[in-house]
Amino acid sequence: MSEGKKNIAENRKARFDYFIEENYECGIALQGTEVKSVKNGNLSFADCFAEIKNGEIWVKNLHINEYSFSSIFNHNPDRPKKLLLHKEEIKKLTRKVEEKGYTLIPLEFYLKNGRVKLSLGVCKGKKQFDKRAVIKERDLNRDIQREFSRELKR
Repeated sequence: MSEGKKNIAENRKARFDYFIEENYECGIALQGTEVKSVKNGNLSFADCFAEIKNGEIWVKNLHINEYSFSSIFNHNPDRPKKLLLHKEEIKKLTRKVEEKGYTLIPLEFYLKNGRVKLSLGVCKGKKQFDKRAVIKERDLNRDIQREFSRELKR
């Protein structure tokens, strides 16, 4: 098994559209061909979210492409996947999500010691003016860095 953490995919759109309050590391229950497909990076989770049902957390709208080298016994690409968390963490997340405006969004997929893990964020949606402020701040920082690098080159 490989040691450490290897990033598979990151949801950059979620970091732009939401304020991230907390992060949780979750395991995810996958079938055999899903694991191989995720390790190849064949997944899409731009519109993905997590939902709490009966004390369990399920990920919806996560699309894992079928593994190209498998037989006819392949997995359903759009099935809901169960997240693996401790009961105390699920209770804490349930209380947080019941507050107005909070939702659970997958932020990134990665391999940790050979196992597929998911970083789940407790997020609150940004308004349009918040997004504009982030863009403005990023542009200002970029301009400052350019000026700073020009002064260093002189």
